[in-house]
Amino acid sequence: MDPVLLYWKNEGQSFLSRVKLWFNLLDPSSLLSSDAEIQKAHSLLRSGENREKDAPAPTLALSSVHADSGAVLPLVFRPPAFLPISAPLVVASFLPHSGVKPALFWQFLLQSYSTGFNYANRNSSSEQGKTTSLKQLLLIAGTVSYTACAGALPQIFINRLRVRSAPVQTFLRSILPIPLSAALAFFNVVTVRSEESDSGIQVFDSNGNPVGFSKAAGEKAVMETATSRAAMFGTTAAVPNLLIFLLQRTRLFQRSPLLVAPLRHMSVAFVLGLMIPVSFGLFPQLGTIKKEKLEEELQAAAVDGHLFYHRGL
Repeated sequence: MDPVLLYWKNEGQSFLSRVKLWFNLLDPSSLLSSDAEIQKAHSLLRSGENREKDAPAPTLALSSVHADSGAVLPLVFRPPAFLPISAPLVVASFLPHSGVKPALFWQFLLQSYSTGFNYANRNSSSEQGKTTSLKQLLLIAGTVSYTACAGALPQIFINRLRVRSAPVQTFLRSILPIPLSAALAFFNVVTVRSEESDSGIQVFDSNGNPVGFSKAAGEKAVMETATSRAAMFGTTAAVPNLLIFLLQRTRLFQRSPLLVAPLRHMSVAFVLGLMIPVSFGLFPQLGTIKKEKLEEELQAAAVDGHLFYHRGL
């Protein structure tokens, strides 16, 4: 078992401890570290040598190294890069666009980045030594295309149906994006990481020894990650809209309606920033699956009643 997973096993037992740890891991300053520094931090974590001067080593390794391959993650798809890159895309995607093309453009950028992030941070234990198949590439391209078009549906409805009714526009711009954002985030993870459910992922015993590959564990890992991502994007869409709805009823915003737009943008970025560590820590990085839910050939290895698996991110 990779030292990154062993660290999560020891430090990420409770939800609050995981959220606290993710707040530290998401520090954007770690993006300035070179690949050599990251590999050194990973080596220190593997050897267990973590001197006082090397105190940031676990944080750097956990935020920059893939737990299955041990390779350094691409810069833009490391967890600390998620907020700086996705925040402008999310804010722009939630804007009340005047046409379909701008809505499709920003949805395409957001869904492309989300797809790349989900793929880079997947569980790749069953794919070690293999190249990305044509089927997987087509699935990724199809996921981006479908989710981008689906994300722009509110604006498409407004333009194509020539909606002029204020209540209907409010529904399409403020209410429909909430379940739509959550559903598309869920769908993105499930489709991009479908290989884990089909081929299975590596499972470990309580001593960290690999005992085989489990499709049941792969399906559980994908569903947990999809649920956490849906919670993040759904909440990011819901809370700012509710806040704006309440503030528009106050005298200040009735007198100064121009304050609504900047407040909406800031609240979207703020809620997203809070939801990222909550979403990432919603489920353990080193998950457990009960013996009775495993395949028959793996149940004998679950001497403690369960096995461990890497959930991915």
